[in-house]
Amino acid sequence: MNDELPKLLSEKINQGVHKAIAEAIEKHRKLGQSVAIWQDNQVVILPPEKIPNLETKTNESRTITSNINKI
Repeated sequence: MNDELPKLLSEKINQGVHKAIAEAIEKHRKLGQSVAIWQDNQVVILPPEKIPNLETKTNESRTITSNINKI
């Protein structure tokens, strides 16, 4: 078996998971639903009006995205 295949497969899986999480967060924002995130070593509930638009890259959305990447 090719040694690079598991690495490539795991990268594709990670990309798919991150995309699904970002889509779920965006869906919650659009539907006016809160989300729970991990921030500063604790769970934080973000009300929908505080969820940054992940489609536009702001500093706040980069922070949310980096928290997703820690999962």
